[in-house]
Amino acid sequence: MKTALVTGANKGIGLEVARQLAQHGYFVYLGSRTLANGLAAVEKLNADGISNVEAIQLDVTDERSVQTARIALAKKTATLDVLVNNAGISGGFPQAVLQASIDQFKAVFETNLFGVARVTKAFIDLMKQSPEPRIVNVSTALASLTLAADLSNDNRYAVYQSSKAALNMYTVSLAHELRDSPFRVNAVCPGYTQTDFTNHQGTSTVQQAGQRITKYALIDQNGPTGKFISEEYFPEPASCPW
Repeated sequence: MKTALVTGANKGIGLEVARQLAQHGYFVYLGSRTLANGLAAVEKLNADGISNVEAIQLDVTDERSVQTARIALAKKTATLDVLVNNAGISGGFPQAVLQASIDQFKAVFETNLFGVARVTKAFIDLMKQSPEPRIVNVSTALASLTLAADLSNDNRYAVYQSSKAALNMYTVSLAHELRDSPFRVNAVCPGYTQTDFTNHQGTSTVQQAGQRITKYALIDQNGPTGKFISEEYFPEPASCPW
């Protein structure tokens, strides 16, 4: 059975991605900042008849937590086929660029960028054992510099957008570094999704968002790599402008 790790998987989009990957036959490890929340998420999936899941304590901002999770997972499996870096925070709103504090920037980057780099580096050796390893970094169309460069666009969240734009650069840099390997690495926007993150506002359901992410976790060797994808706003085969 193929294996997957989803960070921030105890609720929202992360939980839905875990559900869908499990339904596709993967054994899914639900990374959760607190183990209690992860176990509660597993109970929800179990109640729906999904048993091929397990919670793992994983705080992406804590190096010790990440390394402990890496050791624990390696005792359970020699191979990790899919990594979905879903854990993320908004940093709170509003986010006027001249009013946001440096501590606010640091906190958001710690999760949205450094957390992704920390987790990816920790688990990459297990992924290299997979014949078709896949990494999906959950991004947002709000991170598009091209779209943001239109100064008439008032959809501005400076802290969050900056962190995700940096994540996009990390993603393409990682894809470049792994270009001569079986890895496929992409940044995927789930869309404006009705979750706690958006106060349950949005144009996409959790199920739709989960499908957009899961799709790129399941691509074959002919699938894209190093792409920035936002299918809610730029339907396939178009990519979101960088």
